[in-house]
Amino acid sequence: MQVLVMYYSRSGNTKKLAEEIAKGVQEVKEVKCVTKSVAEVTKDDFLNSDGIIAGSPVYFGAMAAEMKDIFDKFVGIRKEMEDKIGAAFATSADPSGGKETTIFSIIQAMMIYGMIVLGDPLDATGHYGVSCVGAPDANTASNAAKLGKRVALLAKKLKS
Repeated sequence: MQVLVMYYSRSGNTKKLAEEIAKGVQEVKEVKCVTKSVAEVTKDDFLNSDGIIAGSPVYFGAMAAEMKDIFDKFVGIRKEMEDKIGAAFATSADPSGGKETTIFSIIQAMMIYGMIVLGDPLDATGHYGVSCVGAPDANTASNAAKLGKRVALLAKKLKS
């Protein structure tokens, strides 16, 4: 089984957060983690993944066009994505820069795909998904790993 961590990152901060999330996925035995930039993501990545964790920097309070393009491009496989696990993450340059609205824009796309959407576990922030200003600090990295692990664990449970 597989979890895809996909991201768009112009400055490198969203990629760094994706890598921290991937560490949590990798903690779960028998779950393969595939981490890719949206430029590398294929339809097979979507179809072969039991969970998808998607992240974007804040662009006008929503996901970057490059991330939305992936959801738009693969809309034809919506029915095959139903009941897979989804989660979101975001980065910004400003403390009040729209991270939650960006996460919600990703969550909306996942819900349209029929996915089961998770937020952070309660021992992390217990909110909508992990986010940070700039590069992730140690606390954010820890919360990111917890989110990755939560998605992998639930995907594994649903698959069995």
